[in-house]
Parts: sequence; structure tokens; C-alpha cells
Amino acid sequence: MPDVDQFRADTRAWLEGNCPASMRSPITAEEVVWGGRNATFSNPDSKLWLDRMAAKGWTAPMWPAQYGGGGLSMAENAVLESELRRIKARPALNSFGLWMLGPVLLEFANEAQKLEHLPKIVRGEIRWCQGYSEPGAGSDLAGLQTKAVPDGDEYVINGQKVWTSYADQCDWIFCLVRTDTTVKHNGISFILFDMQSPGVTVKPIQLISGESPFCETFFDDVRVPARNQVGELNKGWTIAKRLLQHERTNIGDFGTAQSPQTPMHEQAKKYLGEDASGRLDDSAMRREIAKYQVRQKAYGLTYARVGQELKAGLGDGAASSILKAVGAELNKHRSEMMIDMMGTQGIGWQGDGFDAWEIMQTRGWLRSKANSIEGGTTEINKNVVAKNVLGLPTK
Repeated sequence: MPDVDQFRADTRAWLEGNCPASMRSPITAEEVVWGGRNATFSNPDSKLWLDRMAAKGWTAPMWPAQYGGGGLSMAENAVLESELRRIKARPALNSFGLWMLGPVLLEFANEAQKLEHLPKIVRGEIRWCQGYSEPGAGSDLAGLQTKAVPDGDEYVINGQKVWTSYADQCDWIFCLVRTDTTVKHNGISFILFDMQSPGVTVKPIQLISGESPFCETFFDDVRVPARNQVGELNKGWTIAKRLLQHERTNIGDFGTAQSPQTPMHEQAKKYLGEDASGRLDDSAMRREIAKYQVRQKAYGLTYARVGQELKAGLGDGAASSILKAVGAELNKHRSEMMIDMMGTQGIGWQGDGFDAWEIMQTRGWLRSKANSIEGGTTEINKNVVAKNVLGLPTK
């Protein structure tokens, strides 16, 4: 494939000339780039890297070029991803807009909506949050009660969302609202609006990990232009399900997680020592790590395949449900192994007796428990697999 070979050579040369050296080192939580109106960059190279990648359209490499994307084929995208991995490049942009909203806008939005929102997502100019779950509509998402009532050329929205990730830091929200109270699934619409709209109130939720990425979000007579409705009236459930496929695949990426600094078995040596041949001096932990790495490798290959299928508009929700359920358990298992190998150093919360990395592992272990809840509980995803893959009866 000479064209692909040339693309690889060109891509490698461009990355070597444009990816700053500091963007090829392990990333810290403080340096993750989420974009948005009020984006901050603790490392100036992060802004430079984002701008350069966005100018190429490579923050969304397979999106059409007319919407700011890179317009790459699946083969070219695979080359780009492999070249980014080769130089250990950091992601230029983390974004719910890239991972979840953008793909459904490409599929369901009208041309004006695509032109308005997609280029800003690619450039990291607007940070998006997701208005799905409600206090009485979590696992049964279609039971949502947030209402959007027509008023001229606007909707008036009233209700509450919960577990709205990073809502206190986001600029816009993609939101499920009830536009027909007489039916359940067929009375939901999908709408976009500015989080600075009058009547929007956000309250962070303190988590056991000590962080507050999740929020309660309240809507009191929020007025939203009717043109911000995506897709047909009362057909939002179709869009919601498609977006969940992308969300679950993204959450399933936890299952591919590895330490960017040191392999797990090398980290374990710090706490458990090594034998005369240089191996980890704990045969039981060696076996556990080896078994995990085999599962993680197999999962990573499956994740890559399903991800490519989704980008190409192929596959169905069952595959993303499998990835989400298995990936969540893999990540929880990885976190538990890290705590096990660290011994008492794995239960530190604060203080001079623990370094920053150890505290991060402890808090990450606590945070990992949410992996089996967010984006659809493991039980719900198993139900999807039972029904759509195994063909089991629902009753």
C-alpha cells in the first residue's frame, strides 16, 4: 500500500517537527487538556500541541474536513494512531464533544448545527457536558422527567440532572428532555444549550476519592432556541442510544489503561522486591500480573476493532455494552492489584508517609468503583448482551 506508506512517512515527519518534547512525556492530571472558553494550560506546550493538531484536524482525524476534521480513512487513522504511540505523544485534547457528541451530530444534526458546533469541538473552543441521568432516572434513563415546553420559537426547560460530569467547568450541555408526557421512550428529545443560560444552577458532588467531577444540575425556566433541537421532535431516544454506544466504548477504554511511566511488574518490584534473576520476588503476584496483561492485551485488540467499526458507522450497541462491562471490571482489577502490591503504602490518603503517586493510586482505586455504574451499570449492559447477543427472553 504505497499511499499508506507515504502517509506514514509524511505523518512521522510532521509529528517529529511539531510535537513538543514535553508532550512526549507521561501526563499528569494537572496537564490534561479539556479545552473550553476558560481553558487553562499549566504547560504552554499543551496549547501549542492542541493548536497544531487542531489545525491539521487531527483531534478528530476521521471527521470530514468541511467540519474541521482530518478527513482520514480508517487506514490513515490507524497509521496516525500508531505514530502517536511510537513517540508516546499525549492526547492533544480530551473532550466529551469528541468522544460522544460529535459522532451523533455527524449522524443526526442538520447542516447548520454541524457547521456551528463541530469545528469548535475540533479546536477545543467549547467544552461539553452530558445531561442524561436524573435522581429518578439512572438505570431506567427513559424515565427522565426534565421537561421542555414549547413557547414560540423557544423551549422552556425545567428539571434536574445528576452525575453531570464536569458541569461546573463546561460551556454547553447536550441534554435529554421530555417533550411528550403521554409516552415514555417516544416522548424524549435531544437538545443543546449554553450552560451560562439564565436558570442553570450547578452544584458539585463530593466523592469518596476527594474529587468532585460529578455535579447536580438544575434547570429553572431555562429558555433555549427551538433550533437547538437535534433530530426530530420526540425522537431523541434514538440519538440517546447511539450516543451511549460511543460513551460506553470510551469508558471501556479504562480496560486498556496502563501506567505510562513504568510497567506494572516493575512498579511491583519497588514494594515486593526481586529475586536473584531480576524477576518480581512474589510468584503469586507474578501470575496475577501475567494473567491481567494477557486479558488486557486481548481486550485492547477487541477495543481497537470495535472502535474502528463505530467510527465507520458499523456495529451495534451490544459490542459497546460488552466493552463497557468488561473494561470496567478490568480497570477495577488493575486498581486492586496496585493496592495489593503496595501493601500499607496503598492505603494512604495524605501526609508525609506517602508520595504523590501512592496517593493517586489510592484515590484512583476508590474512583474505579464508579466504572461499573457510569455510562450504564454493569447489570444493564449485561441485560443488553443477554437480549441482543444471546437472544435470551426478557421475562
